[in-house]
Amino acid sequence: MHSRLRVRTGSSAHPSSAARSEQPCPLQRHPALPPRPPPTKRRAGARFAGPSARAASATSSNSSTTASTATWPRSWPPRSSPESDKTVAVLGTYAIIAIACLVRPLGGTLLGRWGDRVGRRKTLLWTLVAMGASTALVAVLPTYHQVGILAPLLLLALRVVQGVVSGGEYVGAVAFIVEWAEPDRRAYYTSYASNSCFAGTLAGAGVAALTSWVFEGPALDSWGWRLPFLLAIPLSLVGLWMRSRISESPEFVQATKDGTDVVKSPVIEALRSQWRPILVYCGISIMCAILSYTWVTFYPQYLTNTLGLPRWMGLASNAISIAVLIPLLPLAGKLSDRVGRKPMLITGAVACIVVVPLAFWVGDRGTFGAAVASQLIYLIPEFFLTGIITVCAAELFSTRTRFSASAIAYNSSFSVFMGITPFVATLLVDTFDSIYAVWAYLGVGAVLALVVVTGFMTETYRSQLGADKFHRQETPRPA
Repeated sequence: MHSRLRVRTGSSAHPSSAARSEQPCPLQRHPALPPRPPPTKRRAGARFAGPSARAASATSSNSSTTASTATWPRSWPPRSSPESDKTVAVLGTYAIIAIACLVRPLGGTLLGRWGDRVGRRKTLLWTLVAMGASTALVAVLPTYHQVGILAPLLLLALRVVQGVVSGGEYVGAVAFIVEWAEPDRRAYYTSYASNSCFAGTLAGAGVAALTSWVFEGPALDSWGWRLPFLLAIPLSLVGLWMRSRISESPEFVQATKDGTDVVKSPVIEALRSQWRPILVYCGISIMCAILSYTWVTFYPQYLTNTLGLPRWMGLASNAISIAVLIPLLPLAGKLSDRVGRKPMLITGAVACIVVVPLAFWVGDRGTFGAAVASQLIYLIPEFFLTGIITVCAAELFSTRTRFSASAIAYNSSFSVFMGITPFVATLLVDTFDSIYAVWAYLGVGAVLALVVVTGFMTETYRSQLGADKFHRQETPRPA
């Protein structure tokens, strides 16, 4: 980082002006930028291919999750009365998702260690292979009528593999993008990583809907439901091609002396030296996990089961709101690159408390228009939080243990609450007969985030990626 600001002066300039130009630059409102790397074709390719490969992986994973609503009935024993207890059926579906999310910390620990030792690029190539293979194998699963109880066990095993891989793939992709990005555009570029998840959700829903429309009755039941999972093969190949054309991130190469000076035990080192930012990230990300997965997973089901809207209306209104958010997230990233991370997080937390109950009130009108309007209102806190939580997953941690530290933080907070929130939200509505119980659940997370951001978080935008942002220098004691 430039420590002095030099001013070019002509031969006629007064000597005192030249002397003043050599003085240290006074403190400014915004932190000084680290040296901006020159724009190269490799850097531009990394910025494009990183989110694109992540989108291929997310589409593969989310297609599997969405299309599983067609698969699970064929993997579990038939119910004597399918309509007897909708709440139990929904809770069972969400429980499978939760189990896959709860194993993510294990995957994050393993992949984080590899990512900090062998590099981001090699680790992310292997995650694409594992995700594609585990998703494609769902297409050849036997049904319950064929192998009995083995069918749901095999499905659960594949979902666990997907959970383990997802535990490191997302944070690794974010770290890779951030380490390639210019210091003043990190949030902008990582917004596309966030968008890859939403694009994958839309693609998964679209594939599932198209499959149900094209294949009806016996054709869908016998083999049509398997086709969406086979899409994982070409999608993974596309992602592999994109990532294989990108070299290792220059930040990692510099920090580890081209891989010759890596941390021997990055997980242990991350817990020892990065525990403060890990706790900070946990404190701010729980709110975003509850917010996002109440919206994309629980709310469409609530519109259908509780408010009585047709299923297609619940899914369509959700898809419309996701499509509206996708172009807004890069704008949020640009705004955060100008004003910082903390103002965005504080605004988003306040919006969770103030705006979300209004969205629920509008949605309870029980019409398709109200469902769309409520979710568009819901986008206000999403705009301020989603992409910023993503970039913080990389910026909060120093380079040498970034993959491990971010995986620990992300999977012990966001992933856990991502998995349990649809289950908890459904249980709260069933227990209290009010969706405002879900708002209270979100409000607790928002208050926690406000305390953490205002009291413990260090501003990270425009910071040196390799620096320890939470290092505390001991004040010398007076003699």
